[in-house]
Amino acid sequence: MALDLPTPDRPLLIGTRGSPLALAQAHETHDRLMAAHGLPHEAFEIVVIKTTGDRVQDRPLSEIGGKGLFTKEIEEALVAGAIDIAVHSMKDMPVEQPEGLGLTCYLPREDPRDAFVSLDGRNLADLPQGAVVGTSSLRRRAQLRFRRPDLEVVEFRGNVQTRLRKLREGVAAATFLAMAGLRRLAMEEIAKAPIAPEDMLPAVAQGAIGIEQRLGDERVAALLAPINDTPTSLRLAAERAFLAGLDGSCQTPIAGLAVLDGDRLWLRGEILRPDGSECLSHQVEGLARDGTEMGAEAAAILRSRAAPDFFSA
Repeated sequence: MALDLPTPDRPLLIGTRGSPLALAQAHETHDRLMAAHGLPHEAFEIVVIKTTGDRVQDRPLSEIGGKGLFTKEIEEALVAGAIDIAVHSMKDMPVEQPEGLGLTCYLPREDPRDAFVSLDGRNLADLPQGAVVGTSSLRRRAQLRFRRPDLEVVEFRGNVQTRLRKLREGVAAATFLAMAGLRRLAMEEIAKAPIAPEDMLPAVAQGAIGIEQRLGDERVAALLAPINDTPTSLRLAAERAFLAGLDGSCQTPIAGLAVLDGDRLWLRGEILRPDGSECLSHQVEGLARDGTEMGAEAAAILRSRAAPDFFSA
């Protein structure tokens, strides 16, 4: 049966947040679909949806609900049929999707590393004692306090442009951004010091774009199939299973990264006390096809090693 392709008269509606980075990710999805199916630009329409996480900028995410704050309104539009697919930064995605929705496609993963950004070009090790570092991430905050307990950490929310403006205004001496976001915005030159995963393990699924659809929508599934990146799917299956095994959310300092080597997969996971006073890590290696089981195993091992109050603030 011939594929029912979108047309300018009946375009595929792509839902996204409205930040410059979210729009760049939506346009990447659009461009890959256009190339895969030989379709014109007008066969797709990008629909911007404002989320709670975008509207509330004056409080930490952990106080207002966690990861779902960047996806709830977009997923509601998807369920209602107001959009056909939703494009997400996978590090923002809860481990469970609403009933009837599923993540069926991943684009090739970008650089998963964190970037240390300072206006004077200093790296983390060179910051003087007591220097102020801004971040809204509990993971980065805990990792920073574990490695440099002498530094002061302040809340630093907003998109890439907002955080750079705050640096220029002197709110903090330095901050962290994701290398993937900087590369997608063609701003990688501001990353004075990309941080090796061995020194600072990134967020689970950092650098990956996921595409969500209504389950059972075979037309959309067929449209997405040619652009799905299998290596990214394998890596994220392991990382998100690790996250799920720890009830991961924006209220929990968790890091994890899977690396593929042929048909082998290596996964390192890390959990931290929110105040940075303790860090536990574990790594596993096995066949890539067993990534989900490996992620669950790593989570179970770390849970067994952590005290009952490990994640308490």
